[in-house]
Amino acid sequence: MARPKPWDVDDELWALLAPLLPRVERRTRYPGRRRHPDRLVFQGILFVLHTGIAWEHLPQELGFGSGMTCWRRLAEWTEAGVWPRLHEVLLAKLRGADALDFSRAAVDGAHTGLKRGSKTGRSPVDRGRTGSKHHLITDATGIPLAVTLTGGNRNDVTRLVPLLQAVPPVRGKRGRPRRRPVVVPGDRGYDHDKYRRLVRALGVRPLIARRGVEHGSGLGTQRWVVERAFAHLHWFRRLRIRWEIRDDIHEAFLSLACSIMCWRRLKSLR
Repeated sequence: MARPKPWDVDDELWALLAPLLPRVERRTRYPGRRRHPDRLVFQGILFVLHTGIAWEHLPQELGFGSGMTCWRRLAEWTEAGVWPRLHEVLLAKLRGADALDFSRAAVDGAHTGLKRGSKTGRSPVDRGRTGSKHHLITDATGIPLAVTLTGGNRNDVTRLVPLLQAVPPVRGKRGRPRRRPVVVPGDRGYDHDKYRRLVRALGVRPLIARRGVEHGSGLGTQRWVVERAFAHLHWFRRLRIRWEIRDDIHEAFLSLACSIMCWRRLKSLR
């Protein structure tokens, strides 16, 4: 039996995604060309996400439709808010399976190469070249809870509170949805008393290393999960270099990649 490709969509994942897609009614008068099947188009989007191939080079023989068809459908679904809702559904599934650990969260930022687009800035770690930055927050086991995009010149600490606020209300169990971790560890890049106060105001305890103090705080034993999550996130080749002019399309790829990571964790529990 042939091993499934990373961009193959199994029936269970499609059953979660299909109800979230906007329904498009075909015109009865002058209907035009029949719309390419959503499932095949979604596979084409995943193919681009995994391989990093240019839209115009998407292989027609695989049946995904043209690159422009897949790009337009991605933009359409992004505008409809499909990807954050898919991520939220998968997080609820994980919480229902007792696979989410809100006892603490881990945060970090990573620069990405840039060819063009908005939400950019001169990167201080890449000889002043214009770049973007991914900011990620995970639970205690490394499951991505939220991801944001900024210019490469943005300091990590300025994104700490927006990251915590970006975590969606996670259902999956009876009672109120869970949204805030108990503790958020951070490295010295997050050392600022102003942001410690803002984090406490959200009901979260900051555990952040201070500058000028010798290494050996032990926070690395809690923060390594977010570094591993970044390695998994940037395994998707489309995210290693930002090719999209539109920042919302790149953010769509980021959110979709987080959903795929959640889906893989969910499948590993079975």
